[in-house]
Amino acid sequence: MRKLLICLALIVAAGATTLYLSPAALLASVQFTEQQLAGLDSRNVQVGEFNIHYYEGGPQGAETILMIHGFGADKDNWPRFSRPLTARYHVVALDLPGFGDSSKPEASYDVGTQVERLNAFTKALGIHKLHLIGNSMGGHIAALYAARHPEQVLSVALLNNAGVSAPQASELFKRLDRGDANPLLVRNADDFNNMLDFLFVEKPPLPESLKQYLAQRAMASHDFNQKIFSQLRERYIPLEPELAKIQVPTLLLWGDKDQVLDVSSIKVMQPLLKQPSVVIMQACGHLPMIERPEETAEHYQAFLDSVKS
Repeated sequence: MRKLLICLALIVAAGATTLYLSPAALLASVQFTEQQLAGLDSRNVQVGEFNIHYYEGGPQGAETILMIHGFGADKDNWPRFSRPLTARYHVVALDLPGFGDSSKPEASYDVGTQVERLNAFTKALGIHKLHLIGNSMGGHIAALYAARHPEQVLSVALLNNAGVSAPQASELFKRLDRGDANPLLVRNADDFNNMLDFLFVEKPPLPESLKQYLAQRAMASHDFNQKIFSQLRERYIPLEPELAKIQVPTLLLWGDKDQVLDVSSIKVMQPLLKQPSVVIMQACGHLPMIERPEETAEHYQAFLDSVKS
């Protein structure tokens, strides 16, 4: 009860600060509130040349869920989705190197390299067995990790993951093939609004001051993100030859209105996996854990329960 009252007070405080705080302070306040509600703490660890920031919560000694964000994203994709999970699981959500608060040196950020950095991260935290969940690029990394390090992995959940050639091209790839601007890279405020429309069916509500601040941050990251996106395409590792190596139960969860990665990707992956489960969320976009976090968490918990049965 005491923790609930503290969280309610934080929500009220976060709402009140909308009128008074700078956008940066407002964002920090909202993120802190979401962390507290999910029972997550902010931490960081040095792994090789990278200082990696992450959220951690839930009972020590419980099974670990490692959450991996997508391109241009960070660990703050996961707290609301994590709320019902931290009571039973040890939850870790990291900023991959090159994203969020983690180090961003001039380096390679292709998925193969990130898989090995992720493996070093789990060793630094003393994690020997884990459930993996990843979205978009993070799903590509999660699947490749499960194929390369099967001794560690208990299950895999792939949310709108990259890494396969879909039978039906997504709107993103149609635009890129035409030579149009990448809708995931933000050059101005209009690009940011268009990106939100591209990612979501129902966009999360954002105060205008916070939206402008997030747009400015995305604009500041444009050149670095463009470099990473080019590396992802130039050093692409297809998952089709890798999926058969994944021996553990694997959830394929997709929003049916995803414009970034088409839902028809499931038709490629499902027959290649040993133990697939499929959930297609209707009227949902590329980021189901943000657009509909409670429903997505329910699907994921049902999957985890099936893994144990």
